[in-house]
Formats: sequence, C-alpha cells, structure tokens
Amino acid sequence: MQGIVIKSTGSWYNVRMEDGQVLECRTVGKLRLNDLPLTNPIAVGDEVLVEMENETGNGLIKGIMPRRNYVVRQSPRRKHDLHLLASNIDQALLVTTITQPKLKQGFIDRFLLMVEPYEIPTIIVFNKADLYSDEDLEVYAYLEDLYQGLGYTVILASAMTGDGVAELKAQLKDKVTMLSGQSGVGKSSLLNQIQSNLELRVGEISDWSGKGQHTTTFAEMHPLDMGGQIIDTPGIKTLSFIHLEPNQIAHNFREIFALSPQCRFGGACLHRNEPKCAVKAAVERDEISPLRYENYLYILQEIEDLNHWERKKGM
Repeated sequence: MQGIVIKSTGSWYNVRMEDGQVLECRTVGKLRLNDLPLTNPIAVGDEVLVEMENETGNGLIKGIMPRRNYVVRQSPRRKHDLHLLASNIDQALLVTTITQPKLKQGFIDRFLLMVEPYEIPTIIVFNKADLYSDEDLEVYAYLEDLYQGLGYTVILASAMTGDGVAELKAQLKDKVTMLSGQSGVGKSSLLNQIQSNLELRVGEISDWSGKGQHTTTFAEMHPLDMGGQIIDTPGIKTLSFIHLEPNQIAHNFREIFALSPQCRFGGACLHRNEPKCAVKAAVERDEISPLRYENYLYILQEIEDLNHWERKKGM
C-alpha cells in the first residue's frame, strides 16, 4: 500500500493512506539519503510503501518513493549529522518579524541558502506588523525592496489584525508549503488565522531573553480547506551548513551567482580577495546589498573554518 507521511515524531510516523485512513507506522531496516548521515531517514511529505502488521494494526514503512525535492539542515543536536525537514514541497514559507523578537536579517539569508540548492520558491512573511514603529516600517520597506528584487515574494502581515492574511492565502492555495521560522515570530498564530480550526498552540516571548519559546515539537502536515497542504515545522534557532562546500555558498546567493561569469575566475571565484571580481565591484556600486554580501562572507568563513572531515559532501 502507498501513503504520504503527515507527521513525524522521530521513531513513529503518521501515514495517510490513499483511502484516507491514517496509520501509525515505524520503519524497517536502515533507510538512507545519498549515503548521508541523517537523524531521520523519513520526512513529512514523503510518499512511502507500507505493509500492515497483523498483530498490532500498525504499519511498517518498507520503502520511500523517489522524492522530487527535499529540505535538509544540520541537526541542532548532532552537529555532524543532517536532519530532513520536509520533502515533495511546492514552496517554502519563512515567517519572520522586525520586532518581538528583534529581526535577525542574517537568518533570512541562511534560510534562503537552505532551500535555494533545491530551487524551491520561497515566500517571506514579515509578521506582527501591528507592532511596527515608523523606524521598523522603514526597515521593512528596505528588506521588501531587497528580496522582491531578488525574485522572492514578500508579504507584510499581522496575525493579530488579519492584515496580509488574504494575500498569503492566495499564495498557499492548492500548494504544498513548508512553514518555518525562528521561535516567537508567530508562525502558529498566523496559521491559526489562515485556518482557525487547526487550533495550534501559541507561545509567548520570554521576558528575560526576548526570544520565542518552541510550540511546535514535531513536523506535521495540515490540509487546508481552500486546497493545498501546509507542513508546520519546529522553530529554528540557528542554521549551519556542514553539507555545503565554499563554492556552493556563492552559487546559491542568486545575485552573486548571476554575476560570477563576469569574474576573472568565473565560477571558481569566491568573491573575496580575487582580482577583477565582478561581485565585489557590484557591492562597491551598491548594486548588491552590503548586508547580503556581509552575510555571504560570514557563512563562507564559517564553512572554511570547519575541518574537511566535519563537512558532508554536497547534496
């Protein structure tokens, strides 16, 4: 029998079968992805082959159908391993905010670097607009211009007032979307606005740290009444890239990749100290955002500081 994984709790998976029945399933043997060390061999969104266990009424996952794409990140608990977030998605939805918690613009670029290798379209939603000061709105305007200019969809929204929700719904309709973001940005509140009967638990911002608290523990797929599916994933605190090589960082910053052929060393240029670098020249002319370039350099240095044995071969 064939079904789709709709919830992952680490050792057990909820699988929605073709007849609509949901089975609790476990895996049989070791399932791997491109021979990479994974903390979880199966992701929400995977289409799997299931065999019934007669004695328990549960299912055994015997195999995984070919994935059209997937999203992987460095495991937050086992830094030498990778963790599958979702698979077979049409787009990613990153929820962030300018305030409460305070914006970390570098996280946006890290998230985009996570999905860009798999050519997954991304929507960036700036939530909590009802809390923005005039200065916050100026920051938003700058970031909206920056990321829309790179081809990303940007939406200003408020889960409190409902502003921007209709526009977001139009983007989600009939699509399989992976929802992500840092803790405290209001992912669950926004999702409850999109579809109130989900009744997802909403967390508070810590008074002492100013950071959000995790409310989503496991990845789970929710059907949307308007059509489509949304995969809610746990809040992300940090993103690192043990599975990428230095030149892959440059190849997955869109504006840097576009200019690389004009560099003296072409695709081999890391756009740092090389002569006749078109990217550095574009930064100096303010044609490439200095913020994006600084984030690129920081991630590049982070990757190079790893020992070779600590990095996994690119996927």
